Amino acid sequence: MMVRVERLAIARWLRRSIACLYCCAAITAAAASCVTLQSAQAENLKTREKLGEALFSDRNLSFSRKQNCVSCHSPELAFTDPRVLGEIQGAVSRGGDGRSLGDRNSPTLVYIRTTPAFHISPAREAVGGMFWDGRARTLEDQVRDPILNPVEMAMPDEASIVARLRENADYRTAFAALYGDDALASTPKAIAALKSALAAFLDTPEFAPFTSKYDRSLRGETSLSETEARGRDLFFSNDGAGCNRCHASAAAGARDEVFTNFGYFNLGVPRNAVTRRLNDSKPQRVDHGLMENPAATHGEFDGKFKVPILRNVAITGPYMHNGIFQDLRTAVLFHLRSSDTAIAKTNPETGSVWDDPEVSANIADLGSRSLSSSDVDALLAFLKTLTDRKYENLLSN
Repeated sequence: MMVRVERLAIARWLRRSIACLYCCAAITAAAASCVTLQSAQAENLKTREKLGEALFSDRNLSFSRKQNCVSCHSPELAFTDPRVLGEIQGAVSRGGDGRSLGDRNSPTLVYIRTTPAFHISPAREAVGGMFWDGRARTLEDQVRDPILNPVEMAMPDEASIVARLRENADYRTAFAALYGDDALASTPKAIAALKSALAAFLDTPEFAPFTSKYDRSLRGETSLSETEARGRDLFFSNDGAGCNRCHASAAAGARDEVFTNFGYFNLGVPRNAVTRRLNDSKPQRVDHGLMENPAATHGEFDGKFKVPILRNVAITGPYMHNGIFQDLRTAVLFHLRSSDTAIAKTNPETGSVWDDPEVSANIADLGSRSLSSSDVDALLAFLKTLTDRKYENLLSN
């Protein structure tokens, strides 16, 4: 079993190394501009989207001036973290100081713009919002937090962020043109403009291309293989794997499906002991997920995390909110562990039974029927068809 895990780690290292090569090239090019953008780039900052793109790539928005949004959300790996870091194998991200580690996996930003604002439904169910716990209500609310997070970009306060923006003559010109002459005059106005520009970039078509094989099959441009089609049927059937109960927002065959209902569930995910040992958090700390959201502090929300978008899932591991599983097959089997599926009784990455849940309250009954090994293979084949065309070359790695 350990040999398989090592092979998975090597495969992920290769895939992420390819992405890192692109990232390093981009960082090297960006370094030449330092604090002031090159005049050609300054000329390009005429829309909020382009300004947001520049901010997304700007390492000067981190305390160390060594980390940007791209560090954890590379466009070459579906806007996830391409770095493989020793024992943690990409489960969580390293901060701008080169030492700090987070406690949760960096999710993809592709299709994030489809997420509704966080709210509690009349049925007392949490829906939408940003981050694994929905604590940022909207996309604009979300973009500021990583800059201030002490284990990410680590800026000490909003005033310090604004001071970095004012250092840059091209930013001063762009913010004035797009948000008014006084856009950087006060901290509240400047932060509002920063959030607007970054959110505008994340709302561009690049973040919702719908170019996967699955999308192309719906448009009649290609056909799914027999195995992929069987996996699709298992995915969407209530009598099959039952994935659609959480990972679909519309009926089977609907276009522009992002494969989540944006809800929250506790699947009984074990704690990631390796991450906890290495990231300086208390070893016995419990991640209560949604209940750490100030808008959802009742016990009924304990241990729940947002249902992730499954677009590009085959290339965006490790999996689960804490990155505990390296392989997509392991994540699928974990979802089947309470069924009669024989191969789902043990964790294939450890060869042992699944570890206990980090939070034992409110564990969801996934209700899947027993699946065979070939059924699981078919599901995995279908999930690979959700990879956007830009990233399909990474599937072979």
